[in-house]
Amino acid sequence: MTQTLPTPRGTLTPNRPLADLTWLRVGGPADWLFQPADESDLAAFLADLPGDVAVFPIGVGSNLIVRDGGLRAVVIRLGRGFNGIAIDGDRVTAGAAALDAHVARRAAEAGLDLTFLRTIPGSIGGAVRMNAGCYGSYVADVLQEVRIVTREGRVEVLPAAALKLRYRQSDLPEGAVVVSATFRAPAGDPAALQQRMEEQLAKRDASQPTKERSAGSTFRNPVGHSSTGRADDSHELKAWKVIDDAGMRGATLGGAQMSRMHSNFLINAGGATAADLENLGEEVRKKVFQTSGITLEWEIMRIGEA
Repeated sequence: MTQTLPTPRGTLTPNRPLADLTWLRVGGPADWLFQPADESDLAAFLADLPGDVAVFPIGVGSNLIVRDGGLRAVVIRLGRGFNGIAIDGDRVTAGAAALDAHVARRAAEAGLDLTFLRTIPGSIGGAVRMNAGCYGSYVADVLQEVRIVTREGRVEVLPAAALKLRYRQSDLPEGAVVVSATFRAPAGDPAALQQRMEEQLAKRDASQPTKERSAGSTFRNPVGHSSTGRADDSHELKAWKVIDDAGMRGATLGGAQMSRMHSNFLINAGGATAADLENLGEEVRKKVFQTSGITLEWEIMRIGEA
């Protein structure tokens, strides 16, 4: 990258490999990795950043394949200054870098039910962007507002409705960085909420390869969803079922594998490249289409250059 970038108070690292920042442990370098000191540092940096420089925010990389050629952008990763959790009545405000699991636990201790977040890998910024959900609950059900820094460096507060949250999607402004989110959570008994989370964790660990290097569900379930992101369970198909029917459970390519434990989990079984993972996923999509006529859509985000 030849552009002159602003000098922030936080850490700006050139040619930073991204593999160690993703759960799949693959991918090439970003032109720059920026870790802002705080919100004002982030806003000033974006305000002064040349307009032709791409920006890509990442969280903990739990739902991401970075391709082997890396990313021609400034990758922004929020850290300690953005992971606070505050509770006021039935409102929970969490920094974008706060882990979903931590937010669920803190809320439960206060008698507030955000238990669905407990088993979602990742951080709050990504959960908002992707309208994360499980066990029939979604971010869209409880989100009140988000605080963002725009690509131009303005700090704005957006009501949840402005994001048009839907199944695994949102309409955040291009290049905007979520810095915090506020949820309104229903009340619950702390002990009962804790027990529910423990049961959810046990159920997840019994059915998913949680000890493997994966990025969660690889493909979306091939169904229609409402505008809030809810699935219509009356005719829901499961991605794992159509993958099994195509004979692709346990399929391998290089160091990549479709998990034998749960066939909708793409795992780095050892030494996989990003190309191995993405190409195996594309092979699965091809076989599923050939056997069922269904076109699976990626749930894992894939970014960067081959």
